[in-house]
Amino acid sequence: MAAEAPHRTAHLDAAIEAAREAGALLRSRVATDTDYDIKGSQHDLVTETDHRAEDLIIEHISSAFPNDGILSEERAPHQLDARYRWVIDPLDGTTNFAHGIPFFCVSIALEDEGALALGVLYDPMRDELFTAEAGRGAYVNGRPLRASDVDELRRAVLATGFPHEPQMRRANMSNFERFVPITQGIRRIGSAALALAYVAAGRLDGYWDLNLNRWDLAAGALLIQEAGGRVTNGRGEALGIDEGHIVASNDRLHGELLRHLEGG
Repeated sequence: MAAEAPHRTAHLDAAIEAAREAGALLRSRVATDTDYDIKGSQHDLVTETDHRAEDLIIEHISSAFPNDGILSEERAPHQLDARYRWVIDPLDGTTNFAHGIPFFCVSIALEDEGALALGVLYDPMRDELFTAEAGRGAYVNGRPLRASDVDELRRAVLATGFPHEPQMRRANMSNFERFVPITQGIRRIGSAALALAYVAAGRLDGYWDLNLNRWDLAAGALLIQEAGGRVTNGRGEALGIDEGHIVASNDRLHGELLRHLEGG
């Protein structure tokens, strides 16, 4: 494997080490941790492994940077007014994980006074480590990432997700049906963070979702931006990290994506 990326910093080192440690736990327990709780609906699951992976990440980061803030999916926020704030999803793709479907990942981002500074996303089943630092590019296992150059929807493969809320799910079904006949295909990977990493890698040409959380999209959004892609809200404006409605692409497709979407 190539070196993991140039410009290693203490924050990036900590994020990589924490992601790999949590990823090893996920890999060891995939399809065995089948006892899960339902949070808001039958589409929103949490397992014991979510909590254990989150504890590993937070303990690792807190020991290295005790004064940093932490926002994570399963635990109460900590020191959110700190200059540096970690945004953590210990297991993005819990439903896949619980059913033995090997598409899930660890997602860790760092904000510096509210701006995305770094993102680390680790797919333990393929041993793929995606990293990005603001202004320094994006990488997978040390190789530079570049978004695709597809410039027509008829040549594009897109992905989406479906929100837990019934009304939003119905709204996105309309979007899904609209894109099916005018693209090469639509995928639902089951992990928003992993789908965003695939846009950064040029494996997907675009992705949209109507209701993501900050921890779902923070690391992936930075990966795409640093790989030459574009990330906005549904109106084509700069993405507010808490907006939820995300449209991401290789940039060339962005206008077409926005024109065909509704619910922005």
